[in-house]
Amino acid sequence: MSTRRIKRFSKLDQGFHVALMLTFLIQSATGFCRLFITSPWGETLTGLFGGYETSYVIHRVVGFIMIGGFLLHLVYLLSKVNWNNLKQSILGPDSLVPNLEDARHLWQRLLWFFGLGPPPRLDRWAYWEKFDYWAVFWGLPLLAITGLMLMYPVRTSAVLPGWSLNVAVLLHRAEAILAISYIFIVHFFIGHLRPFSFPMNEAMFAGSINIEEAMEEKPRWVERLKTEGRLDAAMAAQPVPWYRVVYFVFGYAALAFGIYLLINAIAYSPYARLH
Repeated sequence: MSTRRIKRFSKLDQGFHVALMLTFLIQSATGFCRLFITSPWGETLTGLFGGYETSYVIHRVVGFIMIGGFLLHLVYLLSKVNWNNLKQSILGPDSLVPNLEDARHLWQRLLWFFGLGPPPRLDRWAYWEKFDYWAVFWGLPLLAITGLMLMYPVRTSAVLPGWSLNVAVLLHRAEAILAISYIFIVHFFIGHLRPFSFPMNEAMFAGSINIEEAMEEKPRWVERLKTEGRLDAAMAAQPVPWYRVVYFVFGYAALAFGIYLLINAIAYSPYARLH
């Protein structure tokens, strides 16, 4: 396999992803501390975070960090918009905004799956990558708003009816469980267990992908870079061995912890506090 690589993510993109990974894992664990506190596993998990009250404080603090990170991400997105060519900036091939081309690619993938046609020729972002992105994007504000409502129930009740807090509890827990299930099952599978990705998709950690992988999965992206004369400038160096070891250990530790949370949450679901 060729050692030539194409740059896929900037250092800032990588930083956002690592920060999101860490905060998401902490929030998942500390949230489960409260949800499963009446179970033996919940007591053990809570002990890892210094007890029930301490886990709640950590959940609140990290929640504010996530809100701050989301706001910074919004500023970053606005800075990337080309206001002189808004349509191309929002709906062009370098944008994560879904469009009709993604629907066509999904249809082509279904036909290919049943042997009825060739696979879609993808550009920089695949339709499933866009889905991953927007699933997180809309989920974070929902968790933030409902979390703040529950964090400040008296102030919330001063402007909203009391039953809104019950709705906030339901939405906060439902979205959290949905996000955890999706990330630890679907996202990890698509990201790391496909043939070109196994045993780990290094793109986000390394910031680049092998050119053969790019030509196989995203041929239109490589062709576009060639046509625009940007391919040579997009070339990236191989990550050094010690750095690969670090992110492999970190990545699989995060995966193992996520699966640990998911399996135990399913096993101890009868103990979940629903009020």
